[in-house]
Amino acid sequence: VSFRSRKFCTAMATTAIDSRSHSDFQQLLADAQAQVNAIVLGKSHQVQLAFACALAEGHLLIEDIPGVGKTTLAHAMAATLALEFQRIQFTSDLLPADIIGVSVYEREQGSFRFHPGALFTQLLLADEINRATPKTQSALLEAMAEGQVSVDGQTRPLQQPFMVIATQNPLDMSGTFPLPDSQLDRFMLRVTLDYPDPAAERALLAGNDRRQLLEQCRAVMRADQLLEARRHAQGVTATSPLLDYLQRLLQASRQHADIQIGLSPRAGLALLAAARAWAWLEHRQHVIPEDIQALFVAVSAHRLVPRQGADRDQLARALLDEVPVD
Repeated sequence: VSFRSRKFCTAMATTAIDSRSHSDFQQLLADAQAQVNAIVLGKSHQVQLAFACALAEGHLLIEDIPGVGKTTLAHAMAATLALEFQRIQFTSDLLPADIIGVSVYEREQGSFRFHPGALFTQLLLADEINRATPKTQSALLEAMAEGQVSVDGQTRPLQQPFMVIATQNPLDMSGTFPLPDSQLDRFMLRVTLDYPDPAAERALLAGNDRRQLLEQCRAVMRADQLLEARRHAQGVTATSPLLDYLQRLLQASRQHADIQIGLSPRAGLALLAAARAWAWLEHRQHVIPEDIQALFVAVSAHRLVPRQGADRDQLARALLDEVPVD
């Protein structure tokens, strides 16, 4: 640990941890990431972001052009973590009931029976989410925020763990509807995959078909092990100096001349939870500033409301450059 980082981890000794089970879960997650990296080539940083999101009980938005592996990443994570998986192809005529479910009257029983939709699963792939209307997009809000849905006056809990991985095409492509800010805020992280580098693309062209590799995926972890790993990650220490740094970033976003609406307290909580998960994946029991920096753009850029002409990602990077660690 560097001298600068020591003050960010002085409280780590106060956390009691079963070191054997702790290291076992970390090894399981390392093996899980390795399997996903063998399918989604050349995107190890984005894969670790996706696992940090799952570990921090968040939802993931993948924004990019078609054909760069967005859907493949979701399939690979579901298979590797042995999560019950459902996929919804979002289209302009998709209705909220197609996602949540519907109550149907059964004459023999003389009552209505609820038929759950695809939302009642552990990992939901909302494919091309911005091709659906805002009304349909909003059907996910309660589920993503509270892990439950309200139907016909009754609250129905969702399975745990529950995670939404949504893909969306760039907004300048035809047939898309922009996600409202309230929907964007439900996603803990937003990532882009972009084109692979030449070496990864060559391996992709020379290797096996991705669908065949997905069929060969083994379950590295179980759902109950992911829940236990989440409890370990939640115990990662964030010291007062680290929280000071995080608060400076939040405050700077609210005072920046090119940002109309800065980061909310919920964004701060999401950044802290993701940083704890990232630190745990890096085999540490304390958060350091580099964890915040590794996640800041993915957690914050889609939540910023820029003034006209400003780019969200560039604004997030500018905040990192402008806000001192000490």
